[in-house]
Amino acid sequence: MKLPIIDTHCDLLSYLAVVPHASADNSKDIACALPLLQQGNVKMQICAIYTDVRPGSMALATKQAYKFREVLMHFGNIVHAADGTFVEKIEEEEKIGLVAAIENAAGLADEKAPLKEAFKQLDNLIQLTGRIAYISFTHHTENRFGGGNYTEGIGLKNDGKSLLDYLSGKRIAIDLSHTSDLLAEGILNHIDTQKLDVPVIASHSNFRSVWNHKRNLTDEFIQEIVRRKGIIGINFLRAFLDNDKPERVYEHILYGFENGAEEQMCFGADFFYTKNFPEKSRFPFYFPEVQDASKYPGILERLSENLSNEQLEKLAYKNAQRFFSALWKS
Repeated sequence: MKLPIIDTHCDLLSYLAVVPHASADNSKDIACALPLLQQGNVKMQICAIYTDVRPGSMALATKQAYKFREVLMHFGNIVHAADGTFVEKIEEEEKIGLVAAIENAAGLADEKAPLKEAFKQLDNLIQLTGRIAYISFTHHTENRFGGGNYTEGIGLKNDGKSLLDYLSGKRIAIDLSHTSDLLAEGILNHIDTQKLDVPVIASHSNFRSVWNHKRNLTDEFIQEIVRRKGIIGINFLRAFLDNDKPERVYEHILYGFENGAEEQMCFGADFFYTKNFPEKSRFPFYFPEVQDASKYPGILERLSENLSNEQLEKLAYKNAQRFFSALWKS
């Protein structure tokens, strides 16, 4: 089954910025390489600017923004998808549209930079990439903005509140995919108490009730995203699906449809460069059924046993299309 696909998260840019001789069309290196996106009929791919919490994070984020520009310039089948027109007409598009996002706000300001540098850096990254689709404040660890998903007892910090205030009305979503539960709660409370105009999504997260992992969303946060009309991108990493059961990916997807998130479900595969990963227990990172971006037609075909054509269209692209069309509407 070949529907257009919108995928809300991959790490193509950090691969291009860090790995020697990296190329966006090298399908042997990374599962979201451009030929694989084309085979899977991916029509819009959101590419994260990912950084660790360490000195030099801001420079690395800027380098990834330039890599984003290079891909747009060097590949004829790639276009910038950062306006509402592209996403509204995605069914008619022949080329692949790319949009940038930020994974870990350490790329906006390292731990020692003045907070005003974060705002200046965000504006710089927007100028370089044309648009930032969303920002996740943290990755696995703590930073100046809040607690990452592997931290305990660390919520939203004052710098995180200030960054949320700055984002209000800028048409950039906040991503809950890598927050601690306390940080997610703090973000939602601050948005509500301050009446901020900041949409909420989970760009690449699964469901904790299906697989009990801190990277996965609790039912409470699922319902908050539903209430705020956000989107939830299903993650293909084995560690967040189930270490041993390939069919679990379908259970996560169906769980969303069965528990009130039919209008939120989309794909956020989280394909990244794995060859130099130090933790060997994580290999293989992906089950064969979802091992690269070419697998989307097969995934949809398998899901057609349980979902209607209308539901499959929502999952493949229509939910994300609706969200980003509304967010980017001029």
